[in-house]
Amino acid sequence: MTDLAVRFAANPLLRPSDVKPSLEGLVVECLLNPGVFEFEGMICLLIRVAERPVQQSGTISVPVLSPTSHNGISIESFSTNDSDLRMIDSRLFEHRGATYLTTLSHLRLARSRDGVHFSVDDTPTLIGDGDLEAFGIEDCRVVKIDGTYCLTYSAVSSSGVGVGLITTEDWHTFSRKGMAIPPSNKDCALFPRKVDGSYWAMHRPSGVGIGGNFIWLAKSPDLEYWGHHACIAKTRPGMWDEQRIGAGASPICTRAGWLAIYHGANHAMRYCLGALLMDLNDPTKVIARSIEPIMEPLEDYETKGFFGNVVFTNGHIHEGDRLRIYYGASDEVICGADFSVEEILKSLGV
Repeated sequence: MTDLAVRFAANPLLRPSDVKPSLEGLVVECLLNPGVFEFEGMICLLIRVAERPVQQSGTISVPVLSPTSHNGISIESFSTNDSDLRMIDSRLFEHRGATYLTTLSHLRLARSRDGVHFSVDDTPTLIGDGDLEAFGIEDCRVVKIDGTYCLTYSAVSSSGVGVGLITTEDWHTFSRKGMAIPPSNKDCALFPRKVDGSYWAMHRPSGVGIGGNFIWLAKSPDLEYWGHHACIAKTRPGMWDEQRIGAGASPICTRAGWLAIYHGANHAMRYCLGALLMDLNDPTKVIARSIEPIMEPLEDYETKGFFGNVVFTNGHIHEGDRLRIYYGASDEVICGADFSVEEILKSLGV
């Protein structure tokens, strides 16, 4: 396997200690998977900031959005000795049939002139809104379509995880479009322009019993109503992406087709990045797909952390042959790496 990533010497670019908690009594546990875009001469990250209360011995305390509480958040606590408590991993647990996240996520802007040194806003840019986002909003992808920035993100609640849509033109006022694709679905990345007169999106429904965590495509006339769904990539037994796959950021237009970077995990939940190439005129036609990852967790900051052995991207900046990817490492820190588009295409045999 050849890792094609040229990692930034300054990695990690941002750590939890670089971000101010949104409320007193909360701590920033993780920074994850930013959406990436350019605005007013700056490279901007829309970071997923995951917070939790200061933990007390013998209990697990989790935050949940609540419009009736005085600060918008209620804290639920569970005894670690409770026989009904079942820890799944560091990110979630079950109690009496209900699933809880150990952290509550919001989205926060960071800005940079050079793409390496970032200044993070002191307050959240976007937080969950309503019952369908009571467990927070996560993993935003950002793409500019016809002058409007479109944000697709995971809306999380006790009802499941679905795809929310928000638009903005100035990053001061936001138009919430609600749940674009209902649970169970996530990893939604919009194409940067229409194809054959329609908007297109990569998304990831999760099959229960039959099916799996596969990459699908959908079409829309207006970014609101989605149909013509097609499954274009499945997990591959015995390979690096055998357990789950999902789209990264918006696909980019290349000489050979639409190039999408995607994540894949094996049964050990080791997350790597690969590439998927789709036909320019009909993205449901897959031309090529990575046999081996183009990036895997190798550095200490990628193998050790809140949830180790993870490289996961939602955003990039494309300029000529350079694809500059910003990614979350070990579900804890934000990093950057450069790729050559031609090298990626050659790794696909095109």
